[in-house]
Amino acid sequence: MSTVHLGIPTVRPQHASPGSALRGERGFPEAAREELADETLRANLRHATTGIQAKRAGAVREVRDWQKLRTAGSALKWQVTDHLPELLEQLEASVTAAGGVVHWARDAEEAGDIVTRLARERGAEEVLKVKSMATQEIGLNEVLEHAGIRAIESDLAELIVQLAGDTPSHILVPAIHRNRAEIREIFLAAMPDLDPSITDEPAELAEAARRFLREKFLDMPGSVAISGANFAVADTGTMVVVESEGNGRMCLTLPRTLISVVGIEKIVPSFQDLEVFLQLLPRSSTGERMNPYTTLFTGVHEGDGPEEFHLVLLDNGRSAVLEDPEGRSALHCIRCSACLNVCPVYARTGGHAYGSTYPGPIGAILSPQMTGMTGSDDPSSTLPYASSLCGACYDVCPVKIDIPKILVHLRAEDVDRRRETRGDFHGTWDVALQGAGRLMSSPRAYDLAVRSAGPLSSVLTGENIGKLPGMIPLIPGWTDHRDLPKPGTSFRSWWDQREKDRARATAEDADAAPSGPDDGAAPRGGTDGDEHPGGTDGEERA
Repeated sequence: MSTVHLGIPTVRPQHASPGSALRGERGFPEAAREELADETLRANLRHATTGIQAKRAGAVREVRDWQKLRTAGSALKWQVTDHLPELLEQLEASVTAAGGVVHWARDAEEAGDIVTRLARERGAEEVLKVKSMATQEIGLNEVLEHAGIRAIESDLAELIVQLAGDTPSHILVPAIHRNRAEIREIFLAAMPDLDPSITDEPAELAEAARRFLREKFLDMPGSVAISGANFAVADTGTMVVVESEGNGRMCLTLPRTLISVVGIEKIVPSFQDLEVFLQLLPRSSTGERMNPYTTLFTGVHEGDGPEEFHLVLLDNGRSAVLEDPEGRSALHCIRCSACLNVCPVYARTGGHAYGSTYPGPIGAILSPQMTGMTGSDDPSSTLPYASSLCGACYDVCPVKIDIPKILVHLRAEDVDRRRETRGDFHGTWDVALQGAGRLMSSPRAYDLAVRSAGPLSSVLTGENIGKLPGMIPLIPGWTDHRDLPKPGTSFRSWWDQREKDRARATAEDADAAPSGPDDGAAPRGGTDGDEHPGGTDGEERA
């Protein structure tokens, strides 16, 4: 009997579910305008990002083969994206063999339901959390709260954000937008037993947080903790969590049940591959040779650590990113935040302007791909434009994600979509760029426009173009916020004048040359190089 191959049905990957914290409520330009007005925020960001940049630069300079490490990290990440289905199956088998249980979540709702069910079955009223962007992405704290379970962040910065009723604004330093005075006020309001005489000294604030969390560690009905993972090793089933405080390690070892929510892109093929990433990540993120706490755990072991381990593998739009050959390298990100710290846009607006769990340059390419860009009124459609395309993000990325290239690719997708949507391609930018396209396609029209710019700008005072009146379309959007130098002489005008000057000089030289009956003949008595070698015309006459 012959076998009939019906083929495998193809299903277009889903984008992230609407319940995810990936799509903002308003576009980036509007949100950024509000954040730019906050001088305290800008000062906090400037102080923090410049300090992290300096530490990172020093740590990187110590490594002679840094560029080779970046190349190795990039190659490993490409191996993962090229073979993701096989590696995920291998990871599932490895975790199961080590005594863990693997759950698959297509979106935020499925992941939230899985974690809530596991916590309820164990009678948990409170759960401790290790810093995790995946759980922020799916809004897990809010999901658990709706189910009557309180999630308590164990990371200091995450705790500050949680107690303030705020949201993170940075991948590495979630409370980067808060200064010490603000943190003191947050602690006084949220910790009822705190001494009112506490100052804003970092040591005192850290001690207050330590006392608050230690009580939670030692008194947990249900004893459930939730973590993410920086890396998941396919061939051993090992989860890797790197941190700087040690609270995460307590969450990973003290509870009876540990649940890890991990994005499917966090896989590395083998245990040996960690050698590369554990050199790249700490130097790129905190500017350290290695993280103070690097915790590796594999399954469960009797009498050592949690009695149960559950791994929730989260898609939530990642398959949609993987589908795009031009943009899939966004999944290579190891969440170091180096691109945020060097980005001139992020340094001025902060993370909240992006409206997504993932801010900064990496968020500008990852979030739109995970959620999809559905229209001009979709906040995700504005994120690819939240960049100056200076390229600094690519220069510091430890796994060589070409963020500027992907930004341009996503901008082109957005423009193509709007062009094909009736009535959508009509904004001032669209009209202006259409006009610019026609202008630049005609050499004669372009030459006339460029030649006219210089004389027209001469009526303006000063060296720069000031704020132009709003009646002029599009241009005021630039001049309101930028100092644009007045255009000088165009290249073609300069070239024409140069050629005229050369022709004039040649004619004047010809008029000034001596004339005679035999003007073109050699001097009497021969030439310098023949009858009188080594001599000159003047020497011969003498």
